[in-house]
Amino acid sequence: MAEAVEVQLKKGVLELCVLALLSRGDNYAYEIASRLAEGIDMGEGTIYPLMRRMQADGLVDTYLVESSSGPPRKYYRLTEAGKTSFAGQKLAWGSFSRAVNAILGEAQ
Repeated sequence: MAEAVEVQLKKGVLELCVLALLSRGDNYAYEIASRLAEGIDMGEGTIYPLMRRMQADGLVDTYLVESSSGPPRKYYRLTEAGKTSFAGQKLAWGSFSRAVNAILGEAQ
């Protein structure tokens, strides 16, 4: 049961985490996936469909950068809509996590 809850929690914050990473600077999907894997133990296969959806939703756009170690890398950057979405989600997360922590603090 605890594992199912953890999976749902991760899915719920995945977009927010990607937006947060991209708010620090442009990056390519493999690096984003690596950061998510080390930070919240999220699998690499999860990131690519999310990045496509975020691009379709206008939250990110892409550009190619030549690589000395292989084919060009597709980099992602936040659009203005992505920056706005991140700011709203960050506020919502703060309110939500404070409320949950308050309830947990009251629990026996």
